[in-house]
Amino acid sequence: MNRPLNWNPATYLDEIRAEIPRYDELQQAAIDAIPFPPERVLELGFGTAETTRRIWERYPDCRITGLDASPEMVFHARQLGWEEMRLGRIEDPLPDGPWDLVISVLTIHELDDERKRDLFRRVREQSRSLVIGDIVKVPPEQRVTPLTEGVDMPASAQDLAAWCEGEVVWQADDLAVVRATYD
Repeated sequence: MNRPLNWNPATYLDEIRAEIPRYDELQQAAIDAIPFPPERVLELGFGTAETTRRIWERYPDCRITGLDASPEMVFHARQLGWEEMRLGRIEDPLPDGPWDLVISVLTIHELDDERKRDLFRRVREQSRSLVIGDIVKVPPEQRVTPLTEGVDMPASAQDLAAWCEGEVVWQADDLAVVRATYD
């Protein structure tokens, strides 16, 4: 995605919607893919807390903890009242589970394939389910979302599903939602 390395929480949501025309569809598909009402949720790369808000609207009794590598986004989310938002990289150890759900929208594509597989292994150890909504590798004629060389490293939806032992539940253009359950 063509974006600055320093996020501006005040303009991010408008910028991401301009860059990814199906952003709201992706968000809705990710929320719809949640396999059961979760009590404890870990959100990876929460950004402006848009996914957080949507999860909480659907499941108001759940407790959501978030990780994001941007201090600006953590500060912004806390200003919105999301107190369990923490500064952290998804490459590092995850906060202690167990989690009913680990969810990530538009973050996993920033990991290379080896780090994606490692993350999915760590999620399986601590979570009952995983939902990923992200940019995926498609033929050039299907690419809608601009990519930044060296930052964006999408995998195919099928590879993501295989690596996390899940299934593709929604795909449109170069966006997909993958769901896995580990009960």
